[in-house]
Amino acid sequence: MKRIIFSLVLLVLASPLAVGQTPQPAAGQAPAKHQVGLIDMAHIFKNYQKFTTLTESLQAEIQKADEQGQQLVEQIKTQQQVLTSGNLVEGSPEFAAAEAKLLEMQTSVQTFQRKNQRDFLKKEADIYKTVYLEVEDAVGRYAQYYNYTLILRFNRQSVDSAENPREIITGMNRQVVYYRTSDDITDRILEFLNSEWQAKQTRSAERP
Repeated sequence: MKRIIFSLVLLVLASPLAVGQTPQPAAGQAPAKHQVGLIDMAHIFKNYQKFTTLTESLQAEIQKADEQGQQLVEQIKTQQQVLTSGNLVEGSPEFAAAEAKLLEMQTSVQTFQRKNQRDFLKKEADIYKTVYLEVEDAVGRYAQYYNYTLILRFNRQSVDSAENPREIITGMNRQVVYYRTSDDITDRILEFLNSEWQAKQTRSAERP
């Protein structure tokens, strides 16, 4: 039994992962050099012209739908006045028909609102997904070209610029406490994205 235990101890000590030892690269193989970059995604979304254009277009659709909904609401109010005007005798066929019409209009408005809410939420999610994937692709190409091994999200806003307690706590909870300015690739990615978007818009405008 002692011989078996002794053999196991020798095997552990011989392992490159034994306590006190660090795995070494193979002979002739240089250790991997890590280069970490940082990107403020909130700043990208806020200042990417394509995202601004898409969200403004969506807001215009929402505004138009709201106006249509308001018109339907006004029609319901008019129909309610028909019932409360006293011109129709409650319980009469005319009153019942007007009441049924009112219920139908209310149901239509509710359906209209639910459908719009569902559709606009999906469109908004699609915008965020589209822009995020574009940013991700640009970051990936940038990282490969300049040999970055890791790109992390971070928030440029410092604790010094925070004013209310929530902003202060959020700033103190940042994962990145210190970084070099050269590690921040936000502006370079944003410049690339905006130039690509502008070039695409110019090409579209020049097409007959």
